Amino acid sequence: MVAVTRPLAQSIAEAADPDRWLAALAERYPPNEIARLREALDWIAEVYGKALNPDTDESLFLHAVASASIVADLRMDANAVIAALLFCIPDFVEKSAEQIDKRFGKVVAQLVDGISKVRKLRSLAKPSAVKADDYAQQVEAQRKMLLAMVEDIRAVLIKLAWRTQTMHSIAKISEERRRKIAQETLDVFAPLANRLGVWQIKWELEDLGFRFLHTDTYKKIAKLLLERRVDREHFIAEVLGTLRSELAKAGVTHVDLMGRPKHIYSIWKKMQKKKLDFSELYDIRAVRVLVDDVKDCYTVLGIVHNLWQPIPGEFDDYIAQPKGNFYRSLHTAVIGPQDKAVEVQIRTFDMHDHAEYGVAAHWRYKEGGHGDARYEEKIAWLRQLLDWRDDVATDDKFTDAFKAELFEDTIYVLTPAGRVISLPKGSTPVDFAYHLHTDLGHRCRGAKINGQIVPLNTALENGQRIEVLSTKEGGPSLDWLHQGYVKSNRAAQKIRHWIRQQNLDVAIEAGKNLYEKESARAGASQLNQELIATRLGFKTIDEVHIALGQGEVSLRELNLAFSDALRPPNLLSPRCPKTLCARRVLRNMAKVF
Repeated sequence: MVAVTRPLAQSIAEAADPDRWLAALAERYPPNEIARLREALDWIAEVYGKALNPDTDESLFLHAVASASIVADLRMDANAVIAALLFCIPDFVEKSAEQIDKRFGKVVAQLVDGISKVRKLRSLAKPSAVKADDYAQQVEAQRKMLLAMVEDIRAVLIKLAWRTQTMHSIAKISEERRRKIAQETLDVFAPLANRLGVWQIKWELEDLGFRFLHTDTYKKIAKLLLERRVDREHFIAEVLGTLRSELAKAGVTHVDLMGRPKHIYSIWKKMQKKKLDFSELYDIRAVRVLVDDVKDCYTVLGIVHNLWQPIPGEFDDYIAQPKGNFYRSLHTAVIGPQDKAVEVQIRTFDMHDHAEYGVAAHWRYKEGGHGDARYEEKIAWLRQLLDWRDDVATDDKFTDAFKAELFEDTIYVLTPAGRVISLPKGSTPVDFAYHLHTDLGHRCRGAKINGQIVPLNTALENGQRIEVLSTKEGGPSLDWLHQGYVKSNRAAQKIRHWIRQQNLDVAIEAGKNLYEKESARAGASQLNQELIATRLGFKTIDEVHIALGQGEVSLRELNLAFSDALRPPNLLSPRCPKTLCARRVLRNMAKVF
């Protein structure tokens, strides 16, 4: 495997040496933060003890330290590193949030709480719960739910770090468990790292996931890379030497040139996509050139194209047209020395920092308790990076709508089988039931959230597992429309349709009872009923009773009519009857068409 160099993500043996680990971190964090990190290390050593990670059967303590190293390598603040160490504390300590808050502060406590929410997503839906052609949509929905469940993107990055360490540690577990974790990694977590711009994590997760899912193919490509490594290294050295000399002549002196490792998964994907043999790939031999500014990027491009013949169709200008995650670079492929193809990437040092470390390269937290406003601004900016169209959709309008609704208007919940369902924010178990099936919605009489029975008007939250309790037969209640039991238009329409199908006398009686109850409560029992009917856009009070009984008029509309009718004439607001009449006309037109 082409390894990713991480100076702090050392071997498990090094992670087991707290002093050595903290000494490495001391180059990045001030003494007061190192003291906090030592306190966190001492605490998890005591709490975790000899406990094993249930996913990998390795030491939980060592897994936590290695994961925290990855978080540190992402150049995140000390609070995030501490939260990574405390990842599993809620599993062992009662009232852990209070203890974490007391010992490490509110920010760390909130991060660990966010991580706990993410950890609820243990796996994808069971195969029996998802049709083959629906699988991609379910994977996308799970990614959305994972992001929607946290208020602080750092919690997701910490989860990605833990998953990376998990992938390094699953070689010895059963093949069934290993393949399940690897598939989930390629489906959910690697694309998530990609959308966040955390390239090092993305590449590592992809290669490791591919290794455990397609072992033979992985070994074949790795062997081909290894067999040609010496020749490739000599070739790259020749290219770099020529480039360095020509750049110096052109006055481009502050430059960094390097051979670029190619990741096995990306090689395989390109072979699959372009139907190419390994020998036909242009970027197995690749170099990267880093310069100070954009002007120098194009100067280097001109020198490269002057030295060697460009390969048609292999040039991409991601500086003029950045990718959706703000990736910027020039990519070209040329026929280099010995008539061998070589890919050249050209970017500034700042672009390289973003490409290598993504979010972390732009994420600098001030020490101490200042800068909250700037922190919130950074979080908002990071969320704008979440662009899924390369994975699922190509419609920019869909992508824009998704960005607008993900954290504001939509929640994501699970069926008992693990299927992800998206609903409008504020939805209840009744909305959930109608989303699954109209008949189930009609027969819904109760619900469980995460195994606990709850009232049917309970507002659902991200990540909850919902179970509908139903009768063998029956229908919805009119109260569901008038008492806040439904939020989604889908559920409201299904309920109104069912009520309209019932006996008209039943609707009239139900509406009459509602009218009398609300008029008594509002002190409007003595009002002229035909006047109220007119204000609501109807000719007779019987029509009002029918509309109430069928859910076509809400209690709010009725009470607005009462309120206006009870006001003195000089205070009467024309807004209510006009608005309601207009609404009634539109509703009747909708029925016709």
